[in-house]
Amino acid sequence: MLTLSDTGLILIDVQGKLATLVANSNETLGAVSTLIQGSQLLGLPVIWVEQLPDKLGATLPAVAAHLSGCEPYAKSTFSALGNSVISQAIASTGRKDWLVCGIEAHICVYQTVCDLLEKGYNAHVVSDAVSSRNPEHKALALDKMQRSGAVLTCVEMALYELLQRADIPEFKAILPLVK
Repeated sequence: MLTLSDTGLILIDVQGKLATLVANSNETLGAVSTLIQGSQLLGLPVIWVEQLPDKLGATLPAVAAHLSGCEPYAKSTFSALGNSVISQAIASTGRKDWLVCGIEAHICVYQTVCDLLEKGYNAHVVSDAVSSRNPEHKALALDKMQRSGAVLTCVEMALYELLQRADIPEFKAILPLVK
């Protein structure tokens, strides 16, 4: 079970034109935005990464708007953990469970998840908040990540798992996000 004290969120490469070209782009971007908002309401650390932002563009404004108080980490490696600054930022949180969302599922998300698992973290891939240009590539990535030890979840499942109860103020704050 995910817990508030042990969980963080890693947002991967929701940038530029590519973010609008992935399969089910609108639904994926909506799920990513909901996950970010819910994570922030619950006080989870958010590690926000961008692949070569000077070349690929910044995170889409509609997503970045929900990241107040956060700064993106630029990377050139496909895995976020291939960048020592990002790897250290993840380690410094002391969290062992990481929700992972972003694009593309079969490249940067996949390689980040593999590195999280290799370093002893628990990777929870938020299936409705990841995508690839080709839906078959996303399906292959989800299957391979799960077989490697990652846990598949969805935005609503993860947020309710973190909440664990309905009689707390955080539930009332998150309810409109998932409705």
